This record gives sequence, structure tokens and C-alpha cells, in this order.
Amino acid sequence: MKKRLIPILILFGLSACQLDETIYSSIYTEAFYKTAADAEKGLIAVYDPIADMAVGPVLTIVSDLSADQSYPRAVVGRNTLTLFTYDPNYTTQKSAGRVSESPQQIWLSCYDGIEKANWIIEKVPAARMDATRQKQIIGEAYFLRAFYHWMLTKNFGDVPVKIKASSNQVEAIVGKSARADVYKQIYSDLDQATNAGLVSGPGIEKGRPSKETVAALYAKVALYNDDWATASKKAQEVINSGKYSLMPDVRDVYRYDREDAARVETMWAFESEGGFSPSRGNQLTGLMGPPASAGPEYGKTTFGSMFAYQSFYNSFNPVDKRRLLLDTTYVDKSNKVVPQRSITPITTQGVLIRKYQDPVSTVGNTPNIPILRLADIYLIAAEAEARVNGATSAAYGFINVVRKRAGLADLTPGLGKDAFVDAVLQERSWELFGEGDRWYDLTRTGKYLTALSSAVNSVYPSRPVQAKNKYFPIPQDEINANPKLEQNPDWK
Repeated sequence: MKKRLIPILILFGLSACQLDETIYSSIYTEAFYKTAADAEKGLIAVYDPIADMAVGPVLTIVSDLSADQSYPRAVVGRNTLTLFTYDPNYTTQKSAGRVSESPQQIWLSCYDGIEKANWIIEKVPAARMDATRQKQIIGEAYFLRAFYHWMLTKNFGDVPVKIKASSNQVEAIVGKSARADVYKQIYSDLDQATNAGLVSGPGIEKGRPSKETVAALYAKVALYNDDWATASKKAQEVINSGKYSLMPDVRDVYRYDREDAARVETMWAFESEGGFSPSRGNQLTGLMGPPASAGPEYGKTTFGSMFAYQSFYNSFNPVDKRRLLLDTTYVDKSNKVVPQRSITPITTQGVLIRKYQDPVSTVGNTPNIPILRLADIYLIAAEAEARVNGATSAAYGFINVVRKRAGLADLTPGLGKDAFVDAVLQERSWELFGEGDRWYDLTRTGKYLTALSSAVNSVYPSRPVQAKNKYFPIPQDEINANPKLEQNPDWK
């Protein structure tokens, strides 16, 4: 997907050179979005902010380093997420040159994507091109605009809803909308994408949403909106379509050399293109491997910057196959087994994360980062069904599909509604760790203030989370630039 972005940059550069005068505080688009080629290139640009988030990779670590599964080595400001010491200026990340790893990058990337989507939605209807593909391109733009707004609201709460392209600076100044109105717009955009005639099933172009992917995002958005009936309906649409299936071996979902096969389960992902130059890979391989590139299985270049809590590792049933995606030892370059006490100098209880191993790439890293997986949809269906109807046999059926693949027995029968929902949330933790999901599960359910009590160790013996940490502060830079924008109340 990324390799084709280079012509866009050239195209825009040439357009700028051909202008008769320099235009300030305005955006020139009259010579673009005229043809099918323009529309396709413009759409690729709408995807690019996902790469900006994944490379960082704020797509995952903003959530993962805040939650109760993994923690960082205290370098370049990463520990501010774990210790909840960030501020509206994101001062520490800026000082370390790591805005790309902070919530501020989510804000920047998502509004970049929204603006680009708005231009597609407004301009492509007039392009000279095949009507079917025209409709699909506009539908993909609606899908992406929904995704970006959802990323914003789950991180910042009330945020500006931006549904008009800005032809000048004044039009870019928009105030916040209530969270309920943000979700209303997300639903509207997903309805548009649903009716856009997108291709069905996993055999689509890499990185693009299928018809079922739209329903999957709809289900997850509705879950976060406490709209259980819609979440249940949309999740079951995906499951009942029969277009996707779980990989028999959960480890194959993440293998760098099984990405194509894994698309039967991974419905939508950041498609890393490590190995190409310029690369749009991701840092997860380097962050999660042992220090000093010591473990060849993990990657050519790894830093030992991110580990799982021992308490999280211990929470797995020893027969759970997903625990094989964590490790308390590794094999070094001399083929010796390095014991847990020597994994990292910062603690004797380091646990390595194996989801993004890449032993072959020397430029960037090739493992994709899942955004929506079928296993997630089964667990959404289980939770939503229980929220509506209690712990029914249908709810048990959904969660047990995931447990069976993990090598576990069926969930204990006869649970009450609350106990069943708690079991689903725990299953989500085991299934989706390292994929940027857990913090948002904790915040949407209000469990973030208590769940972190067990997520401590000798590196982080205390994690003083507060109620205000449910949402991140809106970057002060954005408030300074936008007179209509107000800081989140708890961060004023």
C-alpha cells in the first residue's frame, strides 16, 4: 500500500510548481480529483495516517503501556504512559523527540486522515470514472473517517467532528462535539460505507476493508458506545457471513511469513512493508525483542524496550496456547538458552512478547499489526449478547470458539451476567494483548482504576492512575492553535 504513495507526493509537488502564484491560507484542489487515477491516489493518501500511527507505534503502545499487560524500559519518555505523568504539553515526549509515540500523534494523524477523507467525499463524486469503483472509493473514505473519529473519541472523549474539507484556515477551526454526537457521526459514516458496494471476503487488496470489515468496525464501535444490540447484530453479521475463520494455530496469526494465510482471520491490519526502502515498517519488533539484538528469533535489530508483566504471564492457564506468544527465556546467537533472570538488566522477571518477531528483515520490520480480527468479533458477540440477554447459550458459544482455538476447556457454565462479562473481558486480555486494545477495554468499562493494582513490579512498584486518566489531555498545541477548542475538564 505504501509504495504507491510516492507518486502522490510527486504529483502534489508538480502541481505546486505549476501555480502562477503562492497561495497562503488556502488549499488548491481544482486540478486534482478529476480522474479515476486522481481518486485512487487521493484514497491511498487517506490511509497514510494509519502508517504514521503504526510506525511510531502509537497505534498500539499508547494503550499497551497504559494498561496491565506490558511495561517499558524507562527511556525516551515511554514511562510517562505507565506512570501517568504526562501533561497536556506532552513535555517529556517532546523533549525526547518522541511525539510520534505520544497521544499527540494520534490527534495529529487522525485529523490528517479525516481531512484527506473529506476531500475524497466532496470531490470524487464529480470525477470521470467507473461508477461502481467511484462509489467504493467514497465508501472507503467514509469507513476511514469513521475509524479516525473513533480513535479520537476513545482516546480524548469529546472531540471536534470534522466532516467538511477545509479550503482555508478559518474552515479548519472547529469546536468540540459531545461524545454522543461523535458516535452518531461515526454510525452515519459506517452506514455510508456499508452501502458502498465494497468487495466481500478476505481476498481483497491488502490493507483495504471488505464489506465484512465495515460490519466488524461497526460492531466494535457500538460496543464502545454501550450500544449492545447494535454490537451484537453487526458482530453476528460478520460471523454468519462465513467469509472469515480462525487460524488453527494462533501463533500463525502473527508470523511474518504467514501474513497472506492469516488474512482469513485478520480482517484489517496495518500492512507493514519493512524490507523496502523507504520502509514503512513498525518498531514493535525492535521494542519487544531482547536487548542488543541478542535473540535471532526475535529480529535482526532489537532493543529490549518493552516486556510483559509477570502477573500477566501468570494469569494464563499453562495449557493456553496463547501463552506461547510470551516467553521467559530465549535462545541467543550462540544457541544458548538465556534464563529469565538475564532477559533484561532492569528486572529478574522480564517476560518477552513474541507477537511481532521478524528474524529476516534488515530494513524496517515485516509483521503486520492487526486492527480487526475475527477472534475479536467473536468476543464482541459474546459480550454484547450477555449485556442484552444474559449469559445465554449463544453467548457461551461465541466465547468458547475462541477458547477452543487456545486449547482451553469451555468456560464454566452457569455464570451470572456480570461474571460472564468479566470472563469475556479477561478472554479479550489474553487474546488481544500487544494489539493496542486493553487500555480501552479498561476505560470503557470503568475498571482502569482498580485493574492496575496487580500490574506492578520492581520496575514500577507504584502506578498512581487517577480518574482523569480515562481520557488523555488534548494536546496544548492544538488548543493554542484553535480558539474554539477547550481542554478536557479533568485536565484544565
